[in-house]
Amino acid sequence: MRVLVATAVLVERDAVAAAFAPSPTLEYAIPGATLSRVVPTEGGPLVFDLLAAGVGPAAAAAATAAALTAAALNEQTDDRTDDRTSGPYDLVVSAGIGGGFQPEAPVGSLVLADEITVADLGAETADGFVPVTELGFGAVTHRPPESLVRAVAAVTGARTGAVLTVNTVTGSADRAAELRRRHPQALAEAMEGFGVAEAAAAHGVPVLELRAVSNPVGPRDRAAWRIGDALAALTGAFGKLAPALESWNPHDR
Repeated sequence: MRVLVATAVLVERDAVAAAFAPSPTLEYAIPGATLSRVVPTEGGPLVFDLLAAGVGPAAAAAATAAALTAAALNEQTDDRTDDRTSGPYDLVVSAGIGGGFQPEAPVGSLVLADEITVADLGAETADGFVPVTELGFGAVTHRPPESLVRAVAAVTGARTGAVLTVNTVTGSADRAAELRRRHPQALAEAMEGFGVAEAAAAHGVPVLELRAVSNPVGPRDRAAWRIGDALAALTGAFGKLAPALESWNPHDR
Protein backbone atom coordinates (compact mmCIF):
# COMPACT_ATOMS: atom_id res chain seq x y z
CA MET A 1 0.00 0.00 0.00
CA ARG A 2 1.29 3.42 -0.96
CA VAL A 3 0.38 6.26 1.40
CA LEU A 4 0.94 9.95 0.76
CA VAL A 5 1.18 11.97 4.00
CA ALA A 6 0.77 15.73 3.55
CA THR A 7 1.78 18.04 6.38
CA ALA A 8 1.97 21.82 6.30
CA VAL A 9 5.55 22.37 7.43
CA LEU A 10 8.83 20.50 7.79
CA VAL A 11 8.66 20.09 11.57
CA GLU A 12 5.37 18.20 11.18
CA ARG A 13 6.80 16.10 8.37
CA ASP A 14 9.82 15.26 10.53
CA ALA A 15 7.55 14.28 13.43
CA VAL A 16 5.82 11.78 11.15
CA ALA A 17 9.18 10.48 9.85
CA ALA A 18 10.39 9.98 13.44
CA ALA A 19 7.71 7.31 13.89
CA PHE A 20 9.59 5.10 11.43
CA ALA A 21 13.15 5.61 12.70
CA PRO A 22 15.62 4.06 12.15
CA SER A 23 14.11 3.22 8.74
CA PRO A 24 16.02 5.23 6.12
CA THR A 25 14.32 7.94 4.11
CA LEU A 26 14.94 8.80 0.50
CA GLU A 27 14.26 12.31 -0.76
CA TYR A 28 13.31 12.79 -4.37
CA ALA A 29 11.85 15.58 -6.45
CA ILE A 30 8.70 15.63 -8.52
CA PRO A 31 7.31 18.61 -10.44
CA GLY A 32 6.29 21.15 -7.81
CA ALA A 33 7.30 19.25 -4.68
CA THR A 34 9.90 17.19 -2.83
CA LEU A 35 8.94 13.91 -1.17
CA SER A 36 10.61 11.89 1.56
CA ARG A 37 10.02 8.16 1.14
CA VAL A 38 9.97 5.77 4.11
CA VAL A 39 9.60 2.00 3.83
CA PRO A 40 9.15 1.03 7.49
CA THR A 41 9.74 -2.74 7.11
CA GLU A 42 12.05 -4.35 4.59
CA GLY A 43 9.80 -6.19 2.17
CA GLY A 44 6.70 -5.01 4.03
CA PRO A 45 3.53 -3.83 2.33
CA LEU A 46 3.57 -0.18 3.42
CA VAL A 47 5.36 2.73 1.77
CA PHE A 48 4.94 6.29 3.04
CA ASP A 49 5.78 9.35 0.96
CA LEU A 50 5.97 12.41 3.20
CA LEU A 51 5.23 15.86 1.81
CA ALA A 52 5.57 19.28 3.45
CA ALA A 53 2.87 20.87 1.30
CA GLY A 54 2.76 24.40 2.69
CA VAL A 55 0.41 26.37 4.93
CA GLY A 56 -3.22 26.83 4.01
CA PRO A 57 -5.69 24.94 1.82
CA ALA A 58 -4.48 26.36 -1.50
CA ALA A 59 -0.84 25.38 -1.00
CA ALA A 60 -1.89 22.01 0.41
CA ALA A 61 -4.14 21.28 -2.55
CA ALA A 62 -1.52 22.31 -5.12
CA ALA A 63 1.32 20.25 -3.65
CA THR A 64 -0.87 17.23 -2.96
CA ALA A 65 -2.22 17.34 -6.51
CA ALA A 66 1.34 17.50 -7.86
CA ALA A 67 2.32 14.40 -5.90
CA LEU A 68 -0.82 12.50 -6.89
CA THR A 69 -0.35 13.40 -10.54
CA ALA A 70 3.31 12.37 -10.52
CA ALA A 71 2.38 9.05 -8.95
CA ALA A 72 -0.33 8.43 -11.52
CA LEU A 73 2.15 9.18 -14.31
CA ASN A 74 4.94 7.16 -12.66
CA GLU A 75 7.26 10.18 -12.55
CA GLN A 76 9.00 9.29 -9.27
CA THR A 77 12.77 9.41 -9.59
CA ASP A 78 13.54 6.40 -7.39
CA ASP A 79 16.21 3.98 -8.62
CA ARG A 80 14.83 1.33 -6.25
CA THR A 81 11.36 1.43 -7.77
CA ASP A 82 9.35 -1.76 -7.26
CA ASP A 83 5.67 -2.63 -7.12
CA ARG A 84 5.30 -0.92 -3.74
CA THR A 85 6.88 2.36 -4.82
CA SER A 86 5.32 3.01 -8.20
CA GLY A 87 1.85 3.74 -9.49
CA PRO A 88 -1.03 5.64 -7.90
CA TYR A 89 -1.40 6.12 -4.17
CA ASP A 90 -3.90 4.03 -2.20
CA LEU A 91 -4.47 6.63 0.53
CA VAL A 92 -3.75 10.28 1.32
CA VAL A 93 -3.38 11.47 4.93
CA SER A 94 -3.50 15.11 5.94
CA ALA A 95 -1.52 15.25 9.17
CA GLY A 96 -0.10 17.74 11.61
CA ILE A 97 -0.93 19.77 14.67
CA GLY A 98 -3.99 21.95 15.16
CA GLY A 99 -6.31 23.65 17.59
CA GLY A 100 -8.75 21.63 19.69
CA PHE A 101 -12.23 22.68 20.77
CA GLN A 102 -12.44 22.48 24.56
CA PRO A 103 -13.13 20.40 26.54
CA GLU A 104 -13.76 17.65 23.97
CA ALA A 105 -10.26 17.75 22.42
CA PRO A 106 -7.74 18.67 25.12
CA VAL A 107 -4.20 19.77 24.36
CA GLY A 108 -2.02 16.76 23.62
CA SER A 109 -4.88 14.59 22.38
CA LEU A 110 -5.34 13.15 18.89
CA VAL A 111 -8.28 13.95 16.64
CA LEU A 112 -9.20 11.84 13.62
CA ALA A 113 -11.64 13.39 11.16
CA ASP A 114 -14.83 11.54 10.32
CA GLU A 115 -15.57 14.57 8.19
CA ILE A 116 -13.23 17.20 6.74
CA THR A 117 -15.14 20.47 6.41
CA VAL A 118 -14.07 23.87 5.17
CA ALA A 119 -15.54 26.36 7.63
CA ASP A 120 -15.24 29.67 5.80
CA LEU A 121 -15.85 28.97 2.10
CA GLY A 122 -19.02 30.84 1.22
CA ALA A 123 -20.61 34.25 1.61
CA GLU A 124 -21.62 36.59 4.39
CA THR A 125 -25.26 37.65 4.14
CA ALA A 126 -27.66 39.70 6.21
CA ASP A 127 -28.78 36.42 7.76
CA GLY A 128 -25.26 35.22 8.50
CA PHE A 129 -22.77 32.94 6.82
CA VAL A 130 -23.89 30.83 3.86
CA PRO A 131 -21.67 27.94 2.71
CA VAL A 132 -20.69 27.80 -0.92
CA THR A 133 -22.87 24.74 -1.48
CA GLU A 134 -25.97 26.80 -0.71
CA LEU A 135 -24.85 29.21 -3.42
CA GLY A 136 -24.92 26.33 -5.88
CA PHE A 137 -21.19 25.61 -6.12
CA GLY A 138 -18.61 23.02 -5.14
CA ALA A 139 -18.35 21.07 -1.91
CA VAL A 140 -17.63 21.91 1.70
CA THR A 141 -17.17 18.43 3.20
CA HIS A 142 -15.25 15.26 2.44
CA ARG A 143 -15.85 12.07 4.40
CA PRO A 144 -13.02 9.58 5.01
CA PRO A 145 -13.80 5.86 4.74
CA GLU A 146 -15.79 4.87 7.82
CA SER A 147 -14.12 1.47 8.19
CA LEU A 148 -10.65 3.03 8.11
CA VAL A 149 -11.60 5.76 10.57
CA ARG A 150 -12.78 3.08 13.01
CA ALA A 151 -9.62 1.03 12.57
CA VAL A 152 -7.23 3.98 12.97
CA ALA A 153 -9.13 5.35 15.97
CA ALA A 154 -8.89 1.93 17.61
CA VAL A 155 -5.11 1.66 17.29
CA THR A 156 -4.25 5.31 18.03
CA GLY A 157 -6.86 6.19 20.64
CA ALA A 158 -7.82 9.27 18.63
CA ARG A 159 -11.11 11.02 19.21
CA THR A 160 -13.29 11.11 16.08
CA GLY A 161 -15.28 14.10 14.88
CA ALA A 162 -15.21 16.89 12.36
CA VAL A 163 -11.95 18.71 11.67
CA LEU A 164 -12.56 22.19 10.29
CA THR A 165 -10.31 23.79 7.69
CA VAL A 166 -9.96 27.55 8.14
CA ASN A 167 -8.06 30.20 6.20
CA THR A 168 -7.66 32.30 9.36
CA VAL A 169 -6.79 30.63 12.66
CA THR A 170 -9.37 31.36 15.34
CA GLY A 171 -8.18 34.02 17.77
CA SER A 172 -11.21 34.95 19.87
CA ALA A 173 -13.83 33.32 22.05
CA ASP A 174 -16.60 34.78 19.87
CA ARG A 175 -15.20 33.19 16.73
CA ALA A 176 -14.73 29.85 18.49
CA ALA A 177 -18.33 29.96 19.70
CA GLU A 178 -19.58 30.81 16.22
CA LEU A 179 -17.72 27.86 14.70
CA ARG A 180 -19.12 25.53 17.36
CA ARG A 181 -22.62 26.85 16.73
CA ARG A 182 -22.34 26.17 13.00
CA HIS A 183 -20.41 22.91 13.42
CA PRO A 184 -21.43 21.32 16.74
CA GLN A 185 -19.63 18.10 15.82
CA ALA A 186 -16.27 19.85 15.36
CA LEU A 187 -13.35 18.72 17.53
CA ALA A 188 -10.45 20.58 15.90
CA GLU A 189 -9.44 23.20 13.38
CA ALA A 190 -6.43 23.37 11.06
CA MET A 191 -5.59 24.99 7.75
CA GLU A 192 -4.87 22.25 5.20
CA GLY A 193 -7.22 19.27 5.44
CA PHE A 194 -9.87 20.39 2.97
CA GLY A 195 -7.27 21.33 0.37
CA VAL A 196 -5.64 17.91 0.68
CA ALA A 197 -9.06 16.25 0.49
CA GLU A 198 -10.03 18.21 -2.64
CA ALA A 199 -6.88 17.01 -4.42
CA ALA A 200 -7.44 13.44 -3.27
CA ALA A 201 -11.06 13.51 -4.42
CA ALA A 202 -10.03 14.78 -7.85
CA HIS A 203 -7.83 11.68 -8.19
CA GLY A 204 -10.35 9.28 -6.66
CA VAL A 205 -8.09 8.48 -3.71
CA PRO A 206 -9.50 8.09 -0.17
CA VAL A 207 -8.33 10.56 2.46
CA LEU A 208 -7.82 10.76 6.22
CA GLU A 209 -7.04 13.72 8.45
CA LEU A 210 -5.17 13.17 11.72
CA ARG A 211 -4.38 16.06 14.05
CA ALA A 212 -2.52 16.32 17.34
CA VAL A 213 -3.91 19.16 19.44
CA SER A 214 -1.31 21.80 20.26
CA ASN A 215 -3.56 24.57 21.59
CA PRO A 216 -7.16 25.38 22.48
CA VAL A 217 -9.33 26.97 19.78
CA GLY A 218 -10.05 30.51 20.94
CA PRO A 219 -8.03 33.49 22.21
CA ARG A 220 -4.38 33.21 21.18
CA ASP A 221 -2.51 32.44 24.39
CA ARG A 222 1.01 31.27 23.57
CA ALA A 223 1.53 30.21 27.18
CA ALA A 224 -1.13 27.54 26.63
CA TRP A 225 0.49 26.12 23.48
CA ARG A 226 2.13 22.69 23.73
CA ILE A 227 3.63 22.26 20.29
CA GLY A 228 6.32 19.83 21.41
CA ASP A 229 3.77 17.60 23.13
CA ALA A 230 1.55 17.65 20.06
CA LEU A 231 4.41 16.72 17.73
CA ALA A 232 5.32 13.85 20.05
CA ALA A 233 1.70 12.67 19.97
CA LEU A 234 1.77 12.83 16.17
CA THR A 235 4.91 10.66 16.10
CA GLY A 236 3.28 8.19 18.45
CA ALA A 237 0.14 7.97 16.35
CA PHE A 238 2.01 7.17 13.14
CA GLY A 239 4.02 4.56 14.97
CA LYS A 240 0.77 2.67 15.64
CA LEU A 241 -0.85 2.99 12.20
CA ALA A 242 0.58 -0.05 10.42
CA PRO A 243 -1.88 -2.72 11.68
CA ALA A 244 -4.90 -0.62 10.72
CA LEU A 245 -3.56 0.20 7.27
CA GLU A 246 -2.33 -3.32 6.51
CA SER A 247 -5.72 -4.83 7.34
CA TRP A 248 -7.75 -2.24 5.43
CA ASN A 249 -9.03 -2.85 1.93
CA PRO A 250 -8.65 0.37 -0.11
CA HIS A 251 -11.74 -0.61 -2.07
CA ASP A 252 -13.80 -0.58 1.13
CA ARG A 253 -14.95 3.01 1.23
